[in-house]
Amino acid sequence: MPDLSQITGFDWDLCNIEKNWKKHKVKPGEIEEVFFNDPLLVVPDDYHSGKEDRYIVLGITNTGRKLFTIITIRKDKIRPISVREMTFRERRIYENS
Repeated sequence: MPDLSQITGFDWDLCNIEKNWKKHKVKPGEIEEVFFNDPLLVVPDDYHSGKEDRYIVLGITNTGRKLFTIITIRKDKIRPISVREMTFRERRIYENS
């Protein structure tokens, strides 16, 4: 599990920003909000981890939007890869945490 207390910011990829907006209408600021709100669930994404570890993040924005995010950690920064609204099943897991 990543030690989020050591994170100093975000590492944004312009292609991922555009993709997440076009497909799911999620802005970078909303993704960042998730990491400052509780509860925040972070679990390893063993299926998609290859050259680098990836993590599944379930969290909520300041406006109550529940997001499922795939991230990796590069040095001391969070690099969001993909984001979308949580599915019904993911919301149940998140709400019961």
